[in-house]
Amino acid sequence: MNQFQNLINDCLIDTKHVESAAILVAKTATVTAASARFQVLPPQAQIFIDSFKHMASTRERGFYFQDKAYNCVRADRNSIYCKCGTHGLILVKTALYVIVATYNDSMYPSVCVEAVEKLVYLKDKGK
Repeated sequence: MNQFQNLINDCLIDTKHVESAAILVAKTATVTAASARFQVLPPQAQIFIDSFKHMASTRERGFYFQDKAYNCVRADRNSIYCKCGTHGLILVKTALYVIVATYNDSMYPSVCVEAVEKLVYLKDKGK
């Protein structure tokens, strides 16, 4: 298991506040690690990465991902939050990566966001 896989499992999935997660390499739109049974195909990875460059259309259109239409509820240069009913999709950008995370109806959106953003903080600090 690589370092990123350990981060996903230990810092996100094991918290029980994140349903699934993946780490994308921003420059190449490749998946470097993902939680079990969570698949982000290359075209979708590119859409997620490009969404930070096209905020207006991201806010307007949201995303269609894993058979769900997610509406964007917040988007800034570092984070994008989307909802589909009681399910959510979170994207957080670092200098080199984009972290994609989902939560379900048994999880609190704010706690999921906190877990993902804390991981980004730890990664950026080199821990």
